[in-house]
Amino acid sequence: MTAEHAVLDPRRIRDVMGNFCTGVTVITALDGDEPLGFACQSFVSVSLAPPLISFCPARTSTTWPKIREVGNLAVNVLAESQRTLCGAFAVSGGNKFRGVRWEPGDNGAPAIEGALARVEATVETEYEAGDHTIVLARVTGLTSLHSRGPLLFFQGTYGGFERR
Repeated sequence: MTAEHAVLDPRRIRDVMGNFCTGVTVITALDGDEPLGFACQSFVSVSLAPPLISFCPARTSTTWPKIREVGNLAVNVLAESQRTLCGAFAVSGGNKFRGVRWEPGDNGAPAIEGALARVEATVETEYEAGDHTIVLARVTGLTSLHSRGPLLFFQGTYGGFERR
């Protein structure tokens, strides 16, 4: 069977696309006193001049509309040791910040303790894209925090990266 004749059912798409390893982030914002956040593996640097990033929340996300309203956000790049934390932010509803140590970043968005890096940004625009939304945001601050290994997502599971 050639690629052009392959059945493009959701399971097949997931199986094939799962061969691309991604990093894992938690996108956060602060709405008054309420910290908001969701796990996101579709994050990318788009442009250096101007500095732009993109990420893709699911259209079913109940957290993304609240973060969009706030406008200022942080992308917390997770360390391999933060697998459990990632799981807490990957579910819908509930108090995702229960037991999570964080402090407000320069733009007010929660900076999660133990993250490898943080990218602070302001939402520029968004585009509907099937079952997800493509968000484009302007970078307003960058912080590199740790040199430990990243949390990675590959073939439906989480893991790390061993440096040689």
